[in-house]
Amino acid sequence: MQLPEDFIQEIRPVFGEERFERFVKALDGDSPVSIRLNPAKAADMMPVDGEPIPWCRDGYYLPKRPNFTFDPLLHAGCYYVQEASSMFLDEVLKQLAISQLPIANCQKLMALDLCAAPGGKSTLLRAVLPTDSVLYSNEPIAKRASILLENITKWGYANHHVTNLYPKDYRKSKMKFDLILCDVPCSGEGMFRKDPDSVKEWSLQNVEKCWQLQREIVADAWQCLNEGGILIYSTCTYNIKEDEENVRWIRDELGAELIPVATKPEWGITGSLLDGFDEPVYRFIPGYTRGEGLFMAVMRKGKPMVSATENGGFCNGKRCFLGQKTLVSPTETIEKSSGSPCVELTYPQAIAYLRGEALVLPSETPRGMVEVSFMGHPLGFVKNIGSRANNQYPKEWRIKTTHVPHSYEPVLQVKHESL
Repeated sequence: MQLPEDFIQEIRPVFGEERFERFVKALDGDSPVSIRLNPAKAADMMPVDGEPIPWCRDGYYLPKRPNFTFDPLLHAGCYYVQEASSMFLDEVLKQLAISQLPIANCQKLMALDLCAAPGGKSTLLRAVLPTDSVLYSNEPIAKRASILLENITKWGYANHHVTNLYPKDYRKSKMKFDLILCDVPCSGEGMFRKDPDSVKEWSLQNVEKCWQLQREIVADAWQCLNEGGILIYSTCTYNIKEDEENVRWIRDELGAELIPVATKPEWGITGSLLDGFDEPVYRFIPGYTRGEGLFMAVMRKGKPMVSATENGGFCNGKRCFLGQKTLVSPTETIEKSSGSPCVELTYPQAIAYLRGEALVLPSETPRGMVEVSFMGHPLGFVKNIGSRANNQYPKEWRIKTTHVPHSYEPVLQVKHESL
């Protein structure tokens, strides 16, 4: 891979010669393929051929990349295709435990994912949070917010809302949260291997723009955080300006306390690379860790206190309001309680449904709204008029490619009792 000369000049002295050479060699290899199971939908399933990701309870590496587009179980929300390093969030949340958050001994948390699209970390976070917790997943860019809404809807958890706002809107709302994730927009150095376009888009000017924007986002998020609350800061980049220097700024200017996360040597995670800054931070580097680039730090605001409210916001069951701002409607899971009959589809029928085609259901199927499923997992609804069933699958979610495989190559299989 041909890296930008300015990037080499910036990163080589930060990494050191041996680490840099190992990193560059890894970039010429293939990106690992990984998925994360949905514990609410795939508790009895596992990958056909998968290896557990050590820092994520539901994460698996796959030996090759399947054609995920044509797996109905992906569209049903049984699993999420996610880069392995970013699943480190699961280990962080596991070690934080509820007792370290402001509402110790309580089963409800208010959480916010401030830069959430496309939804990988949000779906992980919602699956880990206590059942009665509330999660707001926000994305400022409208097109990306639509993708986020699709993924959150398919994931299928209650009390999970998608918003299309700027961080300052949350600050102005006076809403308070116990846990805030800031996976901030960055220069994308950690995606060089996975996304070649990120190499072309990289520049020193963009790095400068990013670290300043990141501080603005965190400053807004900090005002939304309850006293004793947790802020998780992450990027998918390597440079110390967007990583250690920003964390040092959060500590010195906002008064954050850095929280350590226990890791294992075999995971290959690198600590701080900023001279004189020895706080606990976690950097994933290809060649050392089996995944793409990631940087993460966990911080607390003040001392833990008992507090959990939705101050400044409310939900009336149809729309959510943040002050005078109307947000994207809360997600309705595809398994919504409608009392509709359900018809199990074959694989060809499931693909036809996901492509937006009309179906012909068994003659005994009742007229009206009918739920359709694949391997017992709901995909959505059709309106059965007798001679055919009109497709109700959202147009923007439909499979658009014309190539359709002749047979089903499953990614997941039902666990055997002996496993």
